[in-house]
Amino acid sequence: MTDAIPASLDLSASPALLGIAAWSGTGKTTLLEQLLPALRQRGLRVAVIKHAHHDFDVDKPGKDSHRLRQAGATPMLVASRARIALMMETPERAEADLAELIDMVSHQSPDLILVEGFKAWPLPKLELYRSELGKPPLAAQDPWIKAVASQGDLTPPADVEHLDLDDVEALVSWVAHWPARWPQAGRPRGSSGAAT
Repeated sequence: MTDAIPASLDLSASPALLGIAAWSGTGKTTLLEQLLPALRQRGLRVAVIKHAHHDFDVDKPGKDSHRLRQAGATPMLVASRARIALMMETPERAEADLAELIDMVSHQSPDLILVEGFKAWPLPKLELYRSELGKPPLAAQDPWIKAVASQGDLTPPADVEHLDLDDVEALVSWVAHWPARWPQAGRPRGSSGAAT
């Protein structure tokens, strides 16, 4: 079975979503490491969905949970007093289904879901841009990009906010206010209709 990227997500039924879109090497994970504690200090419960481009494993070979998953348990849920981990084998999929992942995370009632990767999916995004990577900015082609954070080396489209990539406090403030702008901001630029 091949999962294609859908034409839309049901954003009206979702908690506030914000994609973090950038070319590899821009510093998405580093920025998230700075944003998350600051957002938590502001009282926000923030979930993160991260796309991995390769075969990854969060379980250790030889452990009971790994052995049971390898034996065919799907899903495999491991729980302790301190954490819960859900692992599922999905060899029949060509790509992860973001809509399904959002649904899984939504049950935990976060104030905001940050999505790292999945840049082709139709959801509001903050683009991180570094000219030294030699890649084109994404905002010109992606109507879902609401703001671009760069080091002053980019003029985004007129309807896209510009933020300073090096001003972490300003980025924290912008992201912290995102849930209040939701769901009105949950549509592409140039769209006047309701969120899809």
